[in-house]
Amino acid sequence: MKALKMVRRLAMVLFVICAGLCLVVGVKGYRMYKGALAQTSLADKVDSIRAREDYTTFEELPPIYVEAVLSVEDHRFYSHPGIDPIAIGRAAFNDLKAMAFVEGGSTVTQQLAKNLYFSQEKELTRKVAEVFMAFNLEKNYSKEEILELYVNSIYFGNGYYSVAEASEGYFGKAPSEMTEYESTLLAGIPNAPSVYALTANPDLAAQRQRQVVDRMVTCGYYTEVQAQETLAAGM
Repeated sequence: MKALKMVRRLAMVLFVICAGLCLVVGVKGYRMYKGALAQTSLADKVDSIRAREDYTTFEELPPIYVEAVLSVEDHRFYSHPGIDPIAIGRAAFNDLKAMAFVEGGSTVTQQLAKNLYFSQEKELTRKVAEVFMAFNLEKNYSKEEILELYVNSIYFGNGYYSVAEASEGYFGKAPSEMTEYESTLLAGIPNAPSVYALTANPDLAAQRQRQVVDRMVTCGYYTEVQAQETLAAGM
């Protein structure tokens, strides 16, 4: 009984310490979020992206490209409020198991928040600030607007910082003209732009494309036959 009481006390102490740390990180993250908005409002950030000459609207994106992006980046995009608790839990488990940041669990909305305001460093305070910003985005913009802003602000390798730049640079055409093969190929690059850039590692980009297409099958966007037909189009 004495040993059991000691274990309970130790567990309580650890719980209090963890709760305290979470509170501190939460407060710091919120302050970082508010500080970022104080420097530049969300509306101004969004307007600066939309003002780009090559800005691509959601309607101009091939449906297959949208499905490919959501399959590999955030397949619960339309059902979560900005963060995905399931993905976060899975990432936290894998990070603890590896004792390092090996998986992020970020949604498309969180990634947009990061691209708009924060660095790419895997740091807890920044992740908390990113969550607050993601909630702000979801409150003020539709899912289509968020996805539209996301593909107009992510990096595709080779100096291309939007879907239009990448489509024109890699394929010589506007995003709306991309084929299913090109759409699924492009959708895989932002995961690791320096690795999957078509000008740097075309073989690795093709391997990543196969992963994208496999995810589309898993998510119900493709049948196995359609998947194979898309991949065969590039041979």
